[in-house]
Amino acid sequence: MTHTRTPAITAATAPIDAGELFYESTGEGPPVVLLHGGMLDLTMWDEQFTRLATLGHHVIRYDARGHGRSSTVTRDYAHHDDLHALLTHLDIPRATLVGLSLGARTALDTALAHPQSVSALILASPGVSGRPFTDPYVAHHTAQQIAAIGDPAHGAQRFVEHFLRMWVDGPHREPSQVNPQLRARLHASATANVARHAHGLGAGTPQEIGAADRLASIGAPTLVLDGELDSTDITSNAQAIARTVPDAEHQRLASAAHMVNLESQGPFNLAVESFLASTTDHA
Repeated sequence: MTHTRTPAITAATAPIDAGELFYESTGEGPPVVLLHGGMLDLTMWDEQFTRLATLGHHVIRYDARGHGRSSTVTRDYAHHDDLHALLTHLDIPRATLVGLSLGARTALDTALAHPQSVSALILASPGVSGRPFTDPYVAHHTAQQIAAIGDPAHGAQRFVEHFLRMWVDGPHREPSQVNPQLRARLHASATANVARHAHGLGAGTPQEIGAADRLASIGAPTLVLDGELDSTDITSNAQAIARTVPDAEHQRLASAAHMVNLESQGPFNLAVESFLASTTDHA
């Protein structure tokens, strides 16, 4: 049954190794965790957070280490262990993980490192640990980001702009062809992240599972969503997951690049909600 009243939101922090995660929680029902993309924060899920709660889910979103209001990186760490620590702190034994980009990469690693904690996976514009980036467009803008780090005057501004070129505009559009409100919103998130966490750059390396070679062993029901205007790296990641994870479903979203949950909200929400309805027990 659909609930019309907007559930209350709890905001707090959870302890992790050498730091803490900032999270928000709302609603009651089967747990769903929203995992944001790299350089962004939990606000990229504004359109889905309370919506899923009103549909009868306990929804949690959080800032990954080195992002948003969570701790800056101080040493080597693992996003999948951080997530597991958050679930343990919240006394949630199993949850559906909804991740975009880095968030999907973390969700996949969690499904392999802590399979008992994952009831289903929704992987949007997915990263996959162990799969290299080979798209020349991505390589060019990554190189420009590295060069920007050495520019004390304008480096942060340049770093963020190349992030937007890669992961908001994509290789098939100029910035002027992207919704200006969307671009401004994500520019603000990325700029705030750089300002808050730049001093942690290089302080530690994320330890990953190498999911690329282990996709066939994932047992959780899996939905893959990607945008037609994204880079070839993400397209090939989505195809590899859909081809290799047993019984995975795959849907491509038209007229969207990397940020599919924001650029193609209607089809994205419909796909997510239909999948959740088919995989979660509301009894």
